[in-house]
Amino acid sequence: MENKKVMNRWLVVVGAILIQLALGAIYAWSVFTPKLTAADGAYQFSAGEAAWVFSAGLFFFALVMIWAGRKLNSIGPQKLAIAGGIVLGLGYVLAGFFGDSFITQLIFIGIIGGSGIGLAYVVPIAVGVKWFPDKKGMLTGLAVAGFGFGATIWVKWAGSWGGGLLNTLEIAGLDGLRSVYLLYGIIFAVMVIIGSLVMKDPPEGWLPKGYTPPQPSDTGASGVVNFDSHEMTKTPQYYMIFVTFVFSALAGLMVIYCIKLFGIDALTFNKLGTLDPGAEGFADTFAWASATAGTAMAVYAILNGLGRIVWGMVSDYIGRRTSLILMTLLQGIIMLAFFYLGGTAWGLIIAAAIIGFNFGGNFALFPAITADFFGNKTVGRNYGLVFFAYGIAGILGPQIAGYFKDAAKGASDPSAWLTPFIIAGVACLLGTVIMLLTKAPKKA
Repeated sequence: MENKKVMNRWLVVVGAILIQLALGAIYAWSVFTPKLTAADGAYQFSAGEAAWVFSAGLFFFALVMIWAGRKLNSIGPQKLAIAGGIVLGLGYVLAGFFGDSFITQLIFIGIIGGSGIGLAYVVPIAVGVKWFPDKKGMLTGLAVAGFGFGATIWVKWAGSWGGGLLNTLEIAGLDGLRSVYLLYGIIFAVMVIIGSLVMKDPPEGWLPKGYTPPQPSDTGASGVVNFDSHEMTKTPQYYMIFVTFVFSALAGLMVIYCIKLFGIDALTFNKLGTLDPGAEGFADTFAWASATAGTAMAVYAILNGLGRIVWGMVSDYIGRRTSLILMTLLQGIIMLAFFYLGGTAWGLIIAAAIIGFNFGGNFALFPAITADFFGNKTVGRNYGLVFFAYGIAGILGPQIAGYFKDAAKGASDPSAWLTPFIIAGVACLLGTVIMLLTKAPKKA
């Protein structure tokens, strides 16, 4: 097999990043929320309704990914990725033409768009682990890095680059928001389809040159012993990893949803001492706060992508479990301080960077620990069941923040955001404790 000519495995990484750049569309949602929730705007969504579109996208992403993982071998990675790109793109295109209400955006962006992401997301991870059994942490980090970096592109292009597509684009008589949905849907479909062309498994028996698979040991966590999904869900380790993923992802998803809204509130109040739109200088301050919060969101997205690579590479040296302990601990501390840090421009940006960096680590560490604990060959099927934790977090994080914000409607200060951040911080610290108690499983 060593002498047989095979595809350069780094092409898989390139294809994976291209796919994930498009799938990261869901993380750009924050750039749309001010337009959707503006009291004098065309849509007038509540904060909770805007959160539900985002949450639905995350939930159906995770739900469909379970099915996609199970069908990966029978359908084939390339066809599954192409289907994901088409469904994702279709959801945004339909939202462009028909997304004039909360219900239609919930269906097209949340349910259909989220399902498209779920179809394609598992493919680069499952294919990549087979091509890089020697560098699983690095591979999973690189394979999903585009998901975070993509959000930066979509946020900045829609919000500020060249005046911002939301303010300048008009297609077929549609307003800026729905014109962006339409354009983005076409771009997403094309990118995923191109990236899918290299989503092929290596030949049976192929191994990287110079790589010798580790032998099963008493300590486990080698990826050599393969659990099927039924066997995995019988282990306590599966549930410990699952709950930790819920707690860790909850914090990052809460911030993705609300960073623009929170940033505007916190920065405006810190400068003016009020959130009253009638206050002197409010319009200028609001514009400055909005731009600064947009920058914080872009920095979050960049560090989200970088965190996937760095945490993945670090975990190849210090271990997945140790990396998860450190990541959740740091995230918990920053979330507890986020309300206070967000009152200044630099505090908001730096806190967003750290939260994004740690949040990105989830998507390198959890697939890698799933492969380590439950097997390299079965990770495509098993990771969908682990990743469903992300879908639950996608409902809890944004909805907790949206609930407290709506409950404090008309408040003259940003204190409504304090409780959600404390809940998220404590959840992350509980995740730290759970991982301290988690050991690799042994197959009977």
